[in-house]
Amino acid sequence: MIVFLRRLWQFVRPYQTRLVLGLIFGMLYATTNGALLGVVKAVVNLVFGEGQDASVSDWLDELPAWLRPTGERLVSLGSSGGGSPSRTAAILAICSIPLVMLFRSLFHYLNVYLVNWASTRAVADLRTHTFAHLQSLPLSFFSTANTGDLISRVTSDTQSLRLIMGTALSSLLRDPATIIFLAVMLLMTQPWLTLVCMVVLPICVVPITVYGRKVRKSARAMQNHAAEVSTLMHESFTGNRIVKAYNLEDTVLAQFREATKKFVNQAMRVVRANEIPSSVLEFLSGVGIALVLLYVYFRGEKSPGDLSAFVVGIYMMYQPIKSLTRIHNQLHQAQAASQRVFELLDTHSTIVEPASPVPLDAAGKDIRFENVRFRYGDRIVLDGIDLTVKAGQMVALVGSSGSGKTTLANLLLRFYDPQEGAVLIGSTDIRQVATHDLRRQIALVTQETILFHDTIRRNIGLGRPGATDAEIEAAARAANAHAFIMESPNGYDSMVGEKGMNVSGGQRQRIAIARAILKNAPILILDEATSALDSESERAVQAELEKLMEGRTTICIAHRLSTVQKADLIVVLDQGHIVEMGTHTELLERGGVYQRMHELAFQT
Repeated sequence: MIVFLRRLWQFVRPYQTRLVLGLIFGMLYATTNGALLGVVKAVVNLVFGEGQDASVSDWLDELPAWLRPTGERLVSLGSSGGGSPSRTAAILAICSIPLVMLFRSLFHYLNVYLVNWASTRAVADLRTHTFAHLQSLPLSFFSTANTGDLISRVTSDTQSLRLIMGTALSSLLRDPATIIFLAVMLLMTQPWLTLVCMVVLPICVVPITVYGRKVRKSARAMQNHAAEVSTLMHESFTGNRIVKAYNLEDTVLAQFREATKKFVNQAMRVVRANEIPSSVLEFLSGVGIALVLLYVYFRGEKSPGDLSAFVVGIYMMYQPIKSLTRIHNQLHQAQAASQRVFELLDTHSTIVEPASPVPLDAAGKDIRFENVRFRYGDRIVLDGIDLTVKAGQMVALVGSSGSGKTTLANLLLRFYDPQEGAVLIGSTDIRQVATHDLRRQIALVTQETILFHDTIRRNIGLGRPGATDAEIEAAARAANAHAFIMESPNGYDSMVGEKGMNVSGGQRQRIAIARAILKNAPILILDEATSALDSESERAVQAELEKLMEGRTTICIAHRLSTVQKADLIVVLDQGHIVEMGTHTELLERGGVYQRMHELAFQT
């Protein structure tokens, strides 16, 4: 628990001024509870005919120090107006009830508002920090991570943490101070009655301890089931076409119901663990008051004011005890939620940024893979790759699925680092270059065109943030995309839809090419850039790609051999090894792997 609170504090610290102010108002709220007891005692005594002139000073003595000057001033004004001291005391005592309640309500509001202000912003910072950390993690993390679970951790878990922190922190000092303040006052005024009433307090520890452990266990399970629900929703929404095509609606719904049922079961366990201790304490408070009344009945007499103030004080003391019981359980819930968030923050990137980055200018530089070895787990993907891509060349990587083509591109982009060997641009090992600087000089066009749920203008503009509208339009014209963009309802401000569903496959690729043109990077990677298109669209897009490749060092990954015949160098990969290299003509004449692939591709 201490570790959990210490880690949270780093996010709360920037807002500690308002947090401290909120806690101070919580302490002031505790003092108004004591003032309320004094007011109740004075009013009851006056109402039941025990209000003498001395009641003025008694009433003033019951007020907290910060309210006493105001009370003295009111007494002075009442006496100067010709009223008797007892009548003045009665009027002031009665009127002081709403006055004290006004301050009590004001202090409570400021306590809750300021503490929630600080905790809400602290958790928002935690959420932002977690999201930023996820952005820094390598591709290997996302290849195994569950998207729905990640979304749940960043949204649901941090939201739970925000609600709990706001409640717990606002009560952190307020409720203990209220308990201590009231207990001291009651012990000073009615020591025996207070001790009799507190006989039941040790029993309160039992449900708090027992159910606190249950809350933490159930809260963790509840968060996990919430993540399962998020995963199912994400998969059903993103795979909606398959769900409908295979009539899987009932199957998906059944899975969703089962996951929701598990979540509800755990949530109700948390509710029970929270409410049972509160109910027990409610009962024990009644037992305590009954013991007091029995003691008074058999052992002594008390004035109505003393007895009323005591009963009110005991009741007011049990309320914060109940609140602290709930907070104890809520802190266990917060711990469970925060553990899931901090597990992400404790995941470290395997891509280590250099302590002293070396500047890189990739224009006109060769790309070299020197004795590169790379494996996914125990599976060897690349084994001793030596390859030089000369500046301005187009080098095509071909081979069967799993031969290592895309992995080579990923190593160049530093999505992964090789276990052995090095990737160099010019004479610089790319591990010595800041990843932001490296990727700024590489443009990527992939088979699965990634468009964001935004306008066409914004999607193209991602190639170079800050580009003008004229530059974006020029890139679209170069990609042969301007015509269809202007035919859209809102031109460049038309929404492409989620994953670009509002435009065709060929149009998506043209937008991606325009984005790459706008980036104007010296290195270009084409990863199956046209394999998802029909033949007519492929020919049109291929023409735009050829314009894009002019003057750039290009690595082209392709299954369709028709797209690589003009390459300066074709590299044939098989099971992580380079088995052939040469031009299209040279490889056909050699009669090896490439020649057999060509025959299979173009046989009639």
